[in-house]
Amino acid sequence: MWLIAVSAPLLPAIVITVFSRYGVKATALWRRALAWALRLMRGRVCVRSTHAFVFSKCTHGKVDSVLETFDLYADTHPSLCIGPETGEALDEVVRRVRPSRVLELGTHCGYSSVRLLRLLPPGGRLITVELDPLTAELGEEIILVGGFKHSQFQVLTSSSAEAIPTLRSFLEPDQKTSEGFNLVLMDHDPQQYLPDLLALEREQLLCPSGCSVLLINRERGAEDLREILDHVRVRADGCSIKTELQFMVEIFYQKDSGDVECDSKI
Repeated sequence: MWLIAVSAPLLPAIVITVFSRYGVKATALWRRALAWALRLMRGRVCVRSTHAFVFSKCTHGKVDSVLETFDLYADTHPSLCIGPETGEALDEVVRRVRPSRVLELGTHCGYSSVRLLRLLPPGGRLITVELDPLTAELGEEIILVGGFKHSQFQVLTSSSAEAIPTLRSFLEPDQKTSEGFNLVLMDHDPQQYLPDLLALEREQLLCPSGCSVLLINRERGAEDLREILDHVRVRADGCSIKTELQFMVEIFYQKDSGDVECDSKI
């Protein structure tokens, strides 16, 4: 008690000293934490309402019906789904890349998971990572409603930073020592895009013969993606910007054919 009594008068001075030294960083950290909490709350409300609509209105087991019901909901309600415009661009990449192993960071309502799974070849596999347990649970249910089986996908409830070092253990036995993922879709926190890309490289989870990394840009501006795009543009080690749209950027990663100069195609 005596220590509290003696130190209490010093608290204002301590707070002022700390704030003067670390004020800018502390304020930025607080704002980021607040923005994350608000996104999480809004996201939960959105996921609940989207899930309820799609689950009750679509024809279970019919993947086209699930996607059409998602689009119907998005026509009149704000939604975390990527939507048909981005979805069609995603389809084009999937058809071109023809991936057999796909990683999705950010499950949301399950829309993009369903969209991806319907284009994978027999034996193809999707691993999707979602931080929020409720979102992961509802997203997984929608994937099952789309007619897919657990043998075709895996939902991991975790942060991307925690999940990435464990991902190799979720690949099929014959894939654990092979090439890794052919396609990666990032649709979670844009501030994690660059750290997660670097982590995937460190863990050797990007297929060296060619892997497309898709970055969803919900704000439709370059600011959120500036850090990762600047990083890619100065590299000359097999990483390039293949496609750059308002709502989606495709980074192409390739190691087996030697160095690839970074380029940008609008």
